[in-house]
Amino acid sequence: MRVVLGVSGGIAAYKACSLLRLFTEAGHDVTVVPTAAALEFVGAPTWAALSGKPVSTDVWTAVHEVPHVRIGQHADLVVVAPATADLVAKAAHGLAGDLLTSTLLTARCPVVFAPAMHTEMWEHPATRANIATLRERGAHVIDPVHGRLTGADTGAGRLPEPADLYAACLTVVADAGERPASAGGRLQGRRFVVSAGGTREPLDPVRFIGNRSSGKQGYAIARAAQARGAVVTLVAANVGLPTPEGMTLVAVETTEQLKAAVDAAAAEADVVVMAAAPADFRPASASAHKIKKNPAEPAAGLRLELVENPDIVKGLVATRAEHGSALPVIVSFAAETGDADGSVMQHARAKFARKGSDLQVVNEVGDGLTFGRDDTTVHLLRRGDDEAVTVGPTSKHAVAEAVMDAIERLLT
Repeated sequence: MRVVLGVSGGIAAYKACSLLRLFTEAGHDVTVVPTAAALEFVGAPTWAALSGKPVSTDVWTAVHEVPHVRIGQHADLVVVAPATADLVAKAAHGLAGDLLTSTLLTARCPVVFAPAMHTEMWEHPATRANIATLRERGAHVIDPVHGRLTGADTGAGRLPEPADLYAACLTVVADAGERPASAGGRLQGRRFVVSAGGTREPLDPVRFIGNRSSGKQGYAIARAAQARGAVVTLVAANVGLPTPEGMTLVAVETTEQLKAAVDAAAAEADVVVMAAAPADFRPASASAHKIKKNPAEPAAGLRLELVENPDIVKGLVATRAEHGSALPVIVSFAAETGDADGSVMQHARAKFARKGSDLQVVNEVGDGLTFGRDDTTVHLLRRGDDEAVTVGPTSKHAVAEAVMDAIERLLT
């Protein structure tokens, strides 16, 4: 696939280096077209070294090859990451003052914008109008996420992580009928339910019991399934990631809400992937008001009564058995830590036996492991196989592809 990676002048330009590597390592041919301002953040030698191609910002270099027309005409995908407020405005108004904006006017392939800017700029009516204009014209805009911005500021406007952008781009290309060879098409029309994120069980209107799951792995799996032709329902629990285009999103908060949403969607599904991290326990009751300290008895502390949450995977397996069906294929996740009673894999195998799912994805969790990271190592346990298949350490996108391969084998 011939990709044009446009880079505009924002601090998030450094993330585009990682996005470039994801494309090139997957075998795609990438031409980087930075703006002059982008080169103030990342220099031309870096782009040339990573892409293996010379880099230019203006229309006068190699003018005999008419680059301002040729680059866009020959592309299968154009992605601009980061897209600053200035670049978005120029694109919305059809300006063509440099090589990147000229390429955007001549491209007839899918075009993806990944805006990144300060919150005030992202929320300004002018920017919102420009984004709406681009979408009306058929461009794909991946909303920025909430997080740390330049300096000490935090808010909406942060560029999503490169792996998430890469997966979103593959989905856009697949939807346009230009599916990369690596994506396959054997899941065309299959109905997937994928859960992601971590549930929260309220203690009072302010506090909750939760976990560190970011939802990145679940989102990567949802995008990988969609890229292979599947129709995806994504059930997301407290996830701060950009909403993937082209799939149904169901937002939930608690484990009981997650169960209800998954059960409802699973009734018509071919595959259910439970990548979310549901809380095992919830408070027996939640206070209607904020729980306060008791100054009169500072040593009294706070005692909580917890009750067990339903096991969503076991429920899915039981319902399938009641219907006497082989579908949906059920994929469970086991986030484990070793302890005095057993290793990570010993606990995972015991859980696999209890739940009765068809495939279990096992990962070791803890400080600095798995949750919130872009890379991970997993072990795949398939029903009837004694040996686990280890994947990684690698990106969560690569793990998602391995999970899709395993699911395809189960379906066939």
